[in-house]
Amino acid sequence: MHPSEVKALLESRLDGCEFHIQGEGCDFQVVAVGEVFEGLSRVKRQQLIYGALSGEIASGALHAVTIRTYTPEQWQSAAENKGA
Repeated sequence: MHPSEVKALLESRLDGCEFHIQGEGCDFQVVAVGEVFEGLSRVKRQQLIYGALSGEIASGALHAVTIRTYTPEQWQSAAENKGA
């Protein structure tokens, strides 16, 4: 898979989020920004992303996925946003 394919999958399955995807093959880093994460624990946030990619993970198309999630307010001060 390509980062653009992972991004398209996530965008079609999770509304109202902005995604930044890096990686190649079956190993990707996902940064997701959205209001949907407001008030959710870190685990619940990651479960939303894993749930959206569950079919691809089960099939082996995606093997390793690193996830970081932010609300828009958190993203404003996130270090990784400074270069994005």
